[in-house]
Amino acid sequence: MSTNKPTPQHAPMDQFPIKDGCLSVAGRSILDIAQQIGSTPFYVYDSDLMEQRVTQLRNALPKKIHLHYAMKANPMPIVVSHMANFVDGLDVASGGELDVALACGVSAKDISFAGPGKQDWELEAAIKAGITLNIESENELRRAARISSELCKQANIAIRVNPDFELKASGMKMGGGPKQFGIDAERVPDVLKEIGELGLHFRGFHIFCGSQNLKPEAIIEAHDNTFELALRLAKDAPSPVELLNIGGGLGIPYFPGETRIDLGPIAANLEAKLPAVCEALPEAEIVMELGRYLVGEAGLYVSKVIDKKVSRGHTYLIVDGGLHHHLSASGNFGQVIRKNYPVAIANRMESTETEEVSVVGPLCTPLDILANNMTLPKADIGDLVAVYQSGAYGYSASPHQFLSHPGAKELLI
Repeated sequence: MSTNKPTPQHAPMDQFPIKDGCLSVAGRSILDIAQQIGSTPFYVYDSDLMEQRVTQLRNALPKKIHLHYAMKANPMPIVVSHMANFVDGLDVASGGELDVALACGVSAKDISFAGPGKQDWELEAAIKAGITLNIESENELRRAARISSELCKQANIAIRVNPDFELKASGMKMGGGPKQFGIDAERVPDVLKEIGELGLHFRGFHIFCGSQNLKPEAIIEAHDNTFELALRLAKDAPSPVELLNIGGGLGIPYFPGETRIDLGPIAANLEAKLPAVCEALPEAEIVMELGRYLVGEAGLYVSKVIDKKVSRGHTYLIVDGGLHHHLSASGNFGQVIRKNYPVAIANRMESTETEEVSVVGPLCTPLDILANNMTLPKADIGDLVAVYQSGAYGYSASPHQFLSHPGAKELLI
């Protein structure tokens, strides 16, 4: 009897229908889109899929949950403008992102700014705009207070808390233990006292412990711990809590064996916990800050096969895109052991002839891999290779200038 285990498969990538043997985006064939853009590689994003994801969340979660879009996932200005139509606020992580957010016409009270190394000019811009600063250290608080005084404008301050717990099974842990993010929970009471003494406008707490999680039970535990911590810290607040950002953490399936997260248990737990939280913090807006979950599945990265070669029995598809445009898909953005994103031959979706290949980019480094030892429809020079799950942490998270190859275009349709 064979003891070989079946190879895990990727979750069904059914968000982009097949039309005449090709992937389609918003009803348009990938070949038509490539012709419109005029060159490869490119990113293409489906605006309807983004809106549908927000609608899905609103239908699942309690009505008291406000949704914010974390712009760092995809800061393309037209994407941010589109998302601003459907979410309740924007969260930025730089002065540049703040400029984009303000240009979208979003109210300043619905924009917050997080990041552990804000420069004075960024603090000044945030205070002038009237947005909420998520303070990450005592020094940053004092710099914000000085700038606030110089501007004769009261700064809106929330504390980003480094909690004394973490989001278990998280793809990227951002809380618990020593962290560059936020102020350690045990130090927060003293910082709250200082905020009151400095005469700043205290708004609330930002408690974000991790991201890219596909386990409802881990999200539920983190929410429970977050609410407990927020209620405990609120007792030392200089004024009522107006804002409680409980982070996001909801992941999307990238790798073989992963499935889409089940929102049902998470929503049920929030429904059960919110009445007590709202009673204790009656003025607080409860925010879930999401980036990847809102836009990640709505994007494709598309490159063209420019060469095909066999080296000692292994077939390589060499494409005109790679890690300089999509660092995450290459496995060099947080993966310990490299795993393949879902990949397709976008213009041969109904082909039954397959082969095992590696898809590699044009860069002069062995790290430039988009697919390693994958079984794909047999492809040839000129065919299009599409990488799914590319709507978040794609182009803006990649080293565009590495080896001075051309850039990629982006299109929202």
